[in-house]
Amino acid sequence: MTLTLRHYSALTFAALCLCFGSVHAQDEILAEAQTTKLRITTVADGLVHPWGMVFLPNGDMLVTERAGTLRRVTPEGEKGPAIEGLPTIVSRGQGGLLDVTLDPDFDDNRWVYVAFSEPGDGGTSTAVARGQLDGNQLNNVQVIFSQQPKVQSDGHFGSRLVFADDGTLFITLGDRQQSYEAADAQDLGSHIGTVVRIYPDGRVPASNPFVGDDNALPEIWSYGHRNIQGADLHPTTRELWTGEHGPQGGDEINRTRAGENYGWPIITYGVHYGGATILDGKTHAEGMEQPIFYWTPSIANAGMTFYTGDKFPQWQNNLLVTGLRSRLLSRLVVEGDRVIHEERLLHDELGLRLRDIVQGPDDFLYLLTDERDGKILRMEPAN
Repeated sequence: MTLTLRHYSALTFAALCLCFGSVHAQDEILAEAQTTKLRITTVADGLVHPWGMVFLPNGDMLVTERAGTLRRVTPEGEKGPAIEGLPTIVSRGQGGLLDVTLDPDFDDNRWVYVAFSEPGDGGTSTAVARGQLDGNQLNNVQVIFSQQPKVQSDGHFGSRLVFADDGTLFITLGDRQQSYEAADAQDLGSHIGTVVRIYPDGRVPASNPFVGDDNALPEIWSYGHRNIQGADLHPTTRELWTGEHGPQGGDEINRTRAGENYGWPIITYGVHYGGATILDGKTHAEGMEQPIFYWTPSIANAGMTFYTGDKFPQWQNNLLVTGLRSRLLSRLVVEGDRVIHEERLLHDELGLRLRDIVQGPDDFLYLLTDERDGKILRMEPAN
């Protein structure tokens, strides 16, 4: 089984499984799926708009709250105090403290990475900082990336963090709700509407596709994106796949490759809120990539993960995508580079905005609900 930081090996954590089994069964909900019955249990509640989550080696979870708090949550659901040492964060609109991940060598170096909305001249931008975790303190905090330019906007920060197998870090960035007509996501002289790739200390890999191009920022990996809030590595090819918010319709899943243009806002399967076409209403254009899968109408896709565990054997290598406005979990069956089937889950049973999904060390699935009284939910087979 190939793993990323969002897919810890069950063998590595075998000694922790008993701890996860002791979660109290409050708010237990049963749900039907095509291949299995599901049990959803509340692990923790009382989180304020949680956004991102990652498991620590001891089985605890680090969870971000959008208002600017990073917390440790135990397998039994006990919430720790706010972890200190975070940089200055602007929590407004869609901005705040967003994703979190661990360094591939966390056991040795203790680096934790967070994405957040950073204030500065001109407004805000998506930024990424890292610090070394010691108890409830981040030490040696460094801002390793700051999206340029900063703009006056409270939306479309992107912010998902994924480490590649070579140790480089992908950061997804939104178009910051800039005007369609300006097509800023098509400008390689800006980080707006791009995916960037850097080393963990902020340096730029020489193999990035636009290194040496005087008209492009060297951090850029791909461009023409609207607002990517989901990302993971394909379990077989190890390529980066991303989930992108469309406007009214046109949410996308993309295989996100070096140097490629994904079209926003020149091409889209979405329309303006209210139904008017965007620019020329094109869905295809030469030199611009097509999505692997898209939703019309929009589900407001957010977090996503490829399932690689053994607790849901029928879901092996399926792509699981959370929905905000749609309040559902989409299970996509992937065959090569195609999605051949979709199953929609949990809308009727939960009816909650689902922000993120993470495979736990026990190979169960953990969901974050984006609510004022946000929860960590554990999903497992009911039988």
